[in-house]
Amino acid sequence: MATKEISRSTVKRLPTYLTYLKSLPADGATHISATAMAAALGMGEVQVRKDLALVSDGGRPKIGYLRADLIRDLEDFLGYGNTNDAVLVGAGKLGQALLGYGGFAEYGLNIIAAFDSDEDRLGTDKSGKPILALHQLEDFCKGHSVRIGIITVPAANAQAVCDRLIAGGIEAIWNFAPKHLDVPEHILVQTENMAASLALLSKHLTERLERQQSGAQDG
Repeated sequence: MATKEISRSTVKRLPTYLTYLKSLPADGATHISATAMAAALGMGEVQVRKDLALVSDGGRPKIGYLRADLIRDLEDFLGYGNTNDAVLVGAGKLGQALLGYGGFAEYGLNIIAAFDSDEDRLGTDKSGKPILALHQLEDFCKGHSVRIGIITVPAANAQAVCDRLIAGGIEAIWNFAPKHLDVPEHILVQTENMAASLALLSKHLTERLERQQSGAQDG
């Protein structure tokens, strides 16, 4: 289908649809509607319908989407069919957890090596992937044509690591450090702000509890 302009918020919702579709029984219904997906995910029907229409033209009135085709359309749009090699910098607890997570392959991400400045961490991770010395980073990225870098170092070291990744040819950075990164315009950065996510979750939880308490008092 023709490429359409899609907002960042829509792109963030698409993996949710894909994960849900893949969770359905393989021998279940072959078709699924936007209405059914919205109800199952607790989302607005209009929003789901609009999102799916942006990435797939397979929807049919009163029939819905052929589930297998919709999965393929979502994967093609998100680029999950094209595995992207990545490196990770910072082999601490978070870094090692990401190294050992096997689910990334399903989303087209393959972490091929990690790097750390602590000599005690160098060697082979439990996942079987190498943890190399930080001074090898740039040459490794260039030699293996790696385009994605993952940062899991403390905030104080994040910018320096970012600069080294860019020097090695990295074009996209997944940043887990609580630090704004200054990068050239052509570099893509996705920062996982855990503090902001926790604050949002806490706020929503507080509001829910207040509503529950208010309802109990009214009753």
